[in-house]
Amino acid sequence: MTPEQLSAALSAALRAAVEEGAVRLPEGEEAPEVRVDRPKSREHGDWATNIAMQLAKKAGMSPRALAEELAPRFGQIEGVASVDVAGPGFINLTLDAASAGQLAAAILEAGPEYGRNESMKGRVVNVEFVSANPTGPLHIGHTRWAALGDALSRVLAASGAEVTREYYINDAGSQMNVFAGSILSRLRGRDVPEGGYPGAYVQDLADAVRTAHPAVDELTDEAALPVLRQEGYALQMQDIKDTLADFNVEFDTYFSETTLHEGGQVAQAVDRLREQGHVYDDGGAVWLRTTDFTDDKDRVMIRANGEPTYFAADAAYYLSKKDRGFTEKIYLLGADHHGYIGRLKAIAAAAGDDPAVNIEVLIGQLISVNGARLSKRAGNIIELKDLIEWLGSDALRYSLARFPADSPMTIDPDQLRSRTNDNPVFYVQYAHARSKSAARKAECAGVTGEGFDPAELSSAGDEALLATLSRFPAVVAEAARFREPHRIARFLESLAGAYHSWYGENRITPVGEAEVEPSHQARRVLNDATTQVLANGLELLGVSAPDKM
Repeated sequence: MTPEQLSAALSAALRAAVEEGAVRLPEGEEAPEVRVDRPKSREHGDWATNIAMQLAKKAGMSPRALAEELAPRFGQIEGVASVDVAGPGFINLTLDAASAGQLAAAILEAGPEYGRNESMKGRVVNVEFVSANPTGPLHIGHTRWAALGDALSRVLAASGAEVTREYYINDAGSQMNVFAGSILSRLRGRDVPEGGYPGAYVQDLADAVRTAHPAVDELTDEAALPVLRQEGYALQMQDIKDTLADFNVEFDTYFSETTLHEGGQVAQAVDRLREQGHVYDDGGAVWLRTTDFTDDKDRVMIRANGEPTYFAADAAYYLSKKDRGFTEKIYLLGADHHGYIGRLKAIAAAAGDDPAVNIEVLIGQLISVNGARLSKRAGNIIELKDLIEWLGSDALRYSLARFPADSPMTIDPDQLRSRTNDNPVFYVQYAHARSKSAARKAECAGVTGEGFDPAELSSAGDEALLATLSRFPAVVAEAARFREPHRIARFLESLAGAYHSWYGENRITPVGEAEVEPSHQARRVLNDATTQVLANGLELLGVSAPDKM
């Protein structure tokens, strides 16, 4: 019995109690869904619910009395062996062995869908992350959000949300002119001017443009700049996309800032917010009164010289997301962007949205890698592609997923490259590979899982492993709710530990020439269920699940 199936059965029993008048609710009030959780101590049973404490006030009963009314009804559910009322009104439930063991077969039947839930069904979410300027390669500063942004998007989608991963391309403004000027200097054999981009990758871009457009050498500097800006931009964006692909990160949308300006959306944003009553003119400039929405100061949208600010583009971009139907907008920003929280929320409020619902700004702290060297190609940064080549995409992604985004962290390359249980990603991936190996050996011994009897999964190890497997859907939902993919990683480590212990204590195959027994068939199913959940969890983190190691 899965947690969802048990919850559905308990909810039906509660509704029956209400319909029969044993539990009275206010007129028009419907009985809520009964949720179950694992009790802190297994001595208290397999599952527990606090529904009596949630509902007691509306039912006009004490929590304990309501729990005692519901307990016998819950005890009549098929597969429930016993029900106890504890403390002020907790209801603890113990399943019979067959019902508990049936979870293993249910996991295999669900396959990749096990763990997916509908806790965020109907919610339309835009997740913007990375969004590096297209003037250079991705570097260590982008690494954390590339891993966490993608993992968060996967977790939200697994919880029923309609998710769009978006990369905002900052391709407007002076930095693009500086970028083109840097390529021009390399093309002409000159040093990059002060304030330009000095990395050797700029020379690579210049050489690539010359190869694709040999006539560029015949152009004047003035005529060459637009060509270099366009071609250099395209080449650098392709490099960024290729690096992200190597990191197992894909975006649904690449949104160009330039389109906001060329399409008139920046000017329209000013007009729309003025209609809302939040824009005013002062000193020849156009301002948004963000102090009405707890920002520390009002923000200039259009300078006195008529030029729009980055803030104006931020407002137009927010409105674009709103117009495209994204009711929830999640921004993942770097550690130096704390000041953006207030101003982005002010934009949302000025646009008529609820800043507590329609926008969320997550700030990630910096990471460092012991022993990492600056890129020879980029000059003054540690490139993401170098980190991937050095440490591997799986090790990088998993290590970054293990900690909350707001905690600074230092990566230990020696640990990530080690093939020991001290390396968390190795520990989890090895559990998956070990379970696949166990399945191959079982197959050779004639242990196929056929004739599965869930009641055979009755050892302490069986029960502990089943209990861990049952938590996965709730962990996924919590990771989505709290925007914390690290919950998935920590769960996988606990599951790997439970599996390794179970594997050492319980036989999947018979000894020697002994006959295959029902317990072997049952444990083959439990083994394969563990394989499935490990694979599902690693997939949510964008990490591979190897069959062999």
